[in-house]
Amino acid sequence: MIRQLSKVSIGIIAVIVLFAVISITFLLRMSSDMSSASSEFVCHYKVVNYPTPNIDPDSTNKVLGVILHHTAEPTAESALKILSSPEKKVGTHVVIDTDGTRYVMAEPTVVAYHAGYSILNGLEGCNYFTIGIEFQGNTLKAPLTEEQIESGTEYLIPIINTYNIPLENIVTHQMIRNAYKEKYPNKRCSGKVDITQTEYQRFMNHLRKIMTANND
Repeated sequence: MIRQLSKVSIGIIAVIVLFAVISITFLLRMSSDMSSASSEFVCHYKVVNYPTPNIDPDSTNKVLGVILHHTAEPTAESALKILSSPEKKVGTHVVIDTDGTRYVMAEPTVVAYHAGYSILNGLEGCNYFTIGIEFQGNTLKAPLTEEQIESGTEYLIPIINTYNIPLENIVTHQMIRNAYKEKYPNKRCSGKVDITQTEYQRFMNHLRKIMTANND
């Protein structure tokens, strides 16, 4: 009887040990998977909250696309001053400095006044369905830095994935302004150069490369 109990006890202990081993292995794998997933979008650049008042508090951004700009200002500080001035009435969602520092001025679902007269894929009023990214500097005079391109990509990929934004909906301010002027040739509105097509292609090539690598 004692021997029988001993065998039963040993069996129970063996089952408990086996269950514990399986549970620990499962938890370790889950932890590893979660770490891997979160490491895809680890923030490598400084992020500073710098809210702008130049938003529409009564509307929600539909987040269908992204508009790329350059500030054409000598420093990020001067750009931020303009983009947070109630008198200027212009804003954006993020300013990316030459060292990659991101100044977040509004969350993606906030409508910020960055696009003005604009059309994207036939839809007018891009402020209400796009995110504005301002790269510090003037790409007519100097290219984007590698840090700006990497930081911009780091900022954008989680947004693209969350809102299922197609890459063809990531355009420049010049592109959406030209579309508006084509539809309304007699309406007075200034042209927009902002980020040049060369720098736009540099950024998009890097974005595609990182997205492809993340999906492999």
